[in-house]
Amino acid sequence: MHVYIMACLLQPCRSSAIFQINLRTLAQDMASDHSVGGVEVISNKQVILKDYASGFPRESNLYLTTSNIKLKVPEDESGKDAVLVKNLYLSCDPFMRGRMRRDLPPGEPEQSSYSLGSPIVGYGVARVVDSRHSDFKKGDLVWGRTIGWEEYSLITTPEYLCKINHTDDIPLSYYTGILGMPGITAYFCFFNIGSPKEGDRVYVSSASGAIGQLVGQFAKLIGCYVVGSAGSKEKVELLKTKFGFDDAFNYKEEHDLDAALKRYFPEGIDIYFENVGGKMLDAVLLNMRHHGRIALCGMISQYNLEQPESVQNLIALLYKQIRMEGFGVTEYYDQYSKFLDFVLPYIKEGKIVYVEDIAEGLESGPAALIGLFSGRNVGKQVVKVAQE
Repeated sequence: MHVYIMACLLQPCRSSAIFQINLRTLAQDMASDHSVGGVEVISNKQVILKDYASGFPRESNLYLTTSNIKLKVPEDESGKDAVLVKNLYLSCDPFMRGRMRRDLPPGEPEQSSYSLGSPIVGYGVARVVDSRHSDFKKGDLVWGRTIGWEEYSLITTPEYLCKINHTDDIPLSYYTGILGMPGITAYFCFFNIGSPKEGDRVYVSSASGAIGQLVGQFAKLIGCYVVGSAGSKEKVELLKTKFGFDDAFNYKEEHDLDAALKRYFPEGIDIYFENVGGKMLDAVLLNMRHHGRIALCGMISQYNLEQPESVQNLIALLYKQIRMEGFGVTEYYDQYSKFLDFVLPYIKEGKIVYVEDIAEGLESGPAALIGLFSGRNVGKQVVKVAQE
């Protein structure tokens, strides 16, 4: 490498352009695969947070870069119990918008601000390349959080990873969705907070997304009447023809949400699965039945607002004795096997279907993530980083 540098510098520079080309070639060589001390070093594309988002996030809040990474867990204290993984699929989730804020207090990994100049982090599916943790070995497939948006990640908190007992008839990408965090959320939030029973009238907002599409199908399996809302004609048709909802509507075409809900639920709503918040929640409160249940999963309409919208009709909770409760998925990971016992047979029998919107390549990641907040995706948004 030193000889190469000297050769470049000692050449008669016929023009500055030639010198620039030599430097560019040198930089490319330095970023290419090589070895250090017998350990392979490989280039590692990364999606980096450039600056914190204010209002609606932009692709320019993120940028793509390339660094180098050793394909071995450090042997010193910094690598104790760590695992090195090759990322296969990355999950685009609305909660990631919150972590693009500057002012979040430190807390759980899913609740603290991203660090400027570092890869953003979320859920994903990966293959173990090297491990110093007794629960994981080279070649294991895993899913979980704390996976960086990069080609390779050194994970020092592998307790947030779950080993995949993968079978060929289940796509690996499902572990970012139906068999991962969104699936666990849909199942426990709906059944534990919604307490559904046969004949209940169920309304699901943002119903074609990663979680909503599952909630509707779970509700139909136990004999509920289910209506969903979405933001396009295509998504509305998907709810009715693919996911088996009894009915669906495009909320963007409804100028009076209260009237729309009365049209689809003339006798009121027993269970509202909340993904939107704001004006939608206000309208739902007017249409809830006595002793109704509202399962608070998300409020995507509020994530990009500097000043969240107020809710005017909360008094309905009192008058109608409605129970409204928020959901935190991390409290249910220890019940993952219970969820798999429920959902896997339905998947294999074709009684539950799942729609994914897969973006190819890490470089497509920023657009895929930001697209969540304009409804660009159809189904679960996933970024495919590498071949399985």
